[in-house]
Amino acid sequence: MKYAAVFLFISLFGYALTVPIQQNAAQEAQVLRFDSDVQPEGYRFLVETSDGKLHQEEGQLKDVGTDHEAIVVRGSYSYIGDDGQTYTVNYIADENGFQPEGAHLPRI
Repeated sequence: MKYAAVFLFISLFGYALTVPIQQNAAQEAQVLRFDSDVQPEGYRFLVETSDGKLHQEEGQLKDVGTDHEAIVVRGSYSYIGDDGQTYTVNYIADENGFQPEGAHLPRI
């Protein structure tokens, strides 16, 4: 259960870091959809807001009970940029680090 709480905290904290800061605070977004499922060995959530943002993510423990136990997180988030274009980032975060991909991101 402690892993589930940690996963939820990490994912929500990560979401807060990825959302661009609004220039106009008078435009408050409304949550259109929020789904969450937290289990002992994983979690899943989806958040969609009225300003065009969408974030979905799932995390699963890997190699449970071994010395190599790790969490694997897969997800994506989208937002509408100042230029009116929708930007989407798909990512994986695991023992190899955070690995984002998006058409607007540079490739290494």
